[in-house]
This record gives sequence, structure tokens and C-alpha cells, in this order.
Amino acid sequence: MADTGFVQKEKLNDFLNELSKDAVVYAPCLEGDTVIFKAFDSGTTLCLDRPANNPPKLVVFPQSETLFSFKYKKDAEDPRKMSVELEANTDFPRAIIFGARPCDAKGFRIYDSVYIDTNTPDPYYKGRREKTMIATLCCSAPSPGCFCVAVGGGPAHREGSDVLITQLEKGYFIEPVTEKGRAILNVPRIEDGEQYAEEAHKRQLESHDLVRNPFAEDGQPKISRALFDLDEFWEHVVSKCLSCGACTYLCPTCYCFNITDEQALNNGERIRSWDGCMFSHFTLEGSGHNPRPTKFKRFKNRVGHKFLYYPEKYNGVIACCGCGRCIRHCPVSVDISEIVSYLRGPRFEFTNEPPESMGTDTNSQEQKQ
Repeated sequence: MADTGFVQKEKLNDFLNELSKDAVVYAPCLEGDTVIFKAFDSGTTLCLDRPANNPPKLVVFPQSETLFSFKYKKDAEDPRKMSVELEANTDFPRAIIFGARPCDAKGFRIYDSVYIDTNTPDPYYKGRREKTMIATLCCSAPSPGCFCVAVGGGPAHREGSDVLITQLEKGYFIEPVTEKGRAILNVPRIEDGEQYAEEAHKRQLESHDLVRNPFAEDGQPKISRALFDLDEFWEHVVSKCLSCGACTYLCPTCYCFNITDEQALNNGERIRSWDGCMFSHFTLEGSGHNPRPTKFKRFKNRVGHKFLYYPEKYNGVIACCGCGRCIRHCPVSVDISEIVSYLRGPRFEFTNEPPESMGTDTNSQEQKQ
């Protein structure tokens, strides 16, 4: 078997149709002017020219899923007694994520540490992850807001990917990264890619130097605890935030969820759905007390989780892949890379005025909620 493959540009749809025979293929597709990950079929329009608005995490960690169904049954001999029957479906279909970006693939490694590499693996995430192949497309140019190189990634980063794909003038160079990924070389419509290897590797190196690095001074997004614990700093830098939560839903590394039971008279379902720390109800307790009642405390927690708490627990790994989605899709352009850049210490001395480039909105108490 060849070590690499190549698919001619005009044969890409045929190649994806071949992949679809044995697995559900998710790919970035056009819906109007928006690019989203969805199941690929002959009626969809593939779009590989720009990253999808949403990350492909929904394939392995669905936005909403039924964990199990339950049914109450009375004891025929003693009606005072009742049993509960549970039924969980963990027979997940094979899936292929085609056209994820390196930052998307790296995001799955953040999930893996939480949901798989633990004494109590999550059977739903683990089951889907094991049956999913991730075929990643190298970025040929940076997108607005992205800063992947600053957090240990890059346009051709391999972490989390099973296959690495490089777009060339005539088609797509395909390079397996894992044993799972090698299976893609057996798919019809693919040819030996050896003659394109040098061109592909050159293209990968060229794209790396185009990505911005907001932490270029020392190469590390380590933040100052003194500034991090200063509430006045957060009140200023996130004053314009709307608490809409789009940043959490569009983030490839955010994994918070809520669980609800939807119940009829004798039966029901337990459902897991995405949730986000930027929502005011996220930490609301039954007593009515909320330990993070204002948006600046919620945003402080979001940044702290990615750049302090997660690295402290998982050997220095930063829980941000630098994809830039939270920056370019934020309705008021809150820039997490800019905030972390200020948080790194002496370069920024706190005054009663916010950092000039961030801008603020001053609607006092209502704006803080």
C-alpha cells in the first residue's frame, strides 16, 4: 500500500461519495452564505475555502443527545413497589469528519483528557470518538482572528488528526497520521500521492509563517495572577460583552453541558445538551444564590479555565486552540487573545482607564449583568 494518496480536484465529490458508503461523512457545506459542518450527500455544496462557522465537535459531542430512556413499572403483586427500566443506545455509527481544520482536530484532544483519559470515561463520547476518523485540511492562509501558532498549534498541526490533507493546485494530497487514518488510502478514486509530497510539505511550511502570534514577545500565553485576580481589570475589558454565549457554542474546546429529564407519566428520557459558562443561569443555585452573578466574573472564569485551570490540571496543556471563532463571530468583537496578551504582566499597568484598543461601553449596572 502507498504511504500517501492524492485525489484530483474534479473527483473530490466522487471520493466523498465513496467514503459515505461505509460511514456518515460530515463536511463543511454551504447553507446560504454560511459554512457549517453537516452530513454530506449529493445535494450539499462542499466549501473548503474557509473554515466552517461551527466546529465539528458536534459529531462526537452532539449539541443535544439522549443518554438513555427510562420506564417506570409497578410490581404486579405489590402496587406500592415500582421498578425502573433503563435503556441506553451506545451503538454509534462510523463517522468521518472531512475538512476539519488543525485547530478543530486539536480541540478533540482537549475533550479526550476530560472524557476518556480518566478513571470514569464517558461511554457516549468515547464510543463516538473511537468510531470517528478525523481527516483534517491544512489551512493555506489564516482566517480573521486566528492565532493557533500562539497556543502550540499551526496551519498543518497534526495533533488529534487521523489524516492530514493539503490542498494543491490540481487536487488534495492525503497523508495518514494514525493507523485508523491509513484506511482512507483504500478508498476508490484515490491515487498514489508520492509525486506531490514535496509540494505539499512546502505549502505546509509556508502557511505557518502567515499566522499572527499575539504572544510573540516570549512565545508563551502565561498570565499574571495579580492581574487575573483584579476585578476592575475584568470590568473594563469585557464591559461591551453581551453574554450571548456564542463564544462557548462556537469553541472547539468548550465542553460544558446540562442534563435534563423529560418525563411523561410512565416514561421519559435523560438528555444532555450543551451549556456555557457565559450564561447567567449556568451557576445559579436552587437557593437563588449565584456565585458568578456578573458577566465579568463569568468571562474571567472562561479565560481562567482555558489558560490557568486546565493547564494546571493537564500538564500545562492550554485549553484554547486559537481558531479565532470567538473573535470573528462575536457581535461586539471581544478578543480573547488581546485580553490574554494584557494579562501576561508588566507590559500593561492597570489604571482607571481600559486598554485603549479594547473599547468599552459604559451602561453601569444593567450592562454588567
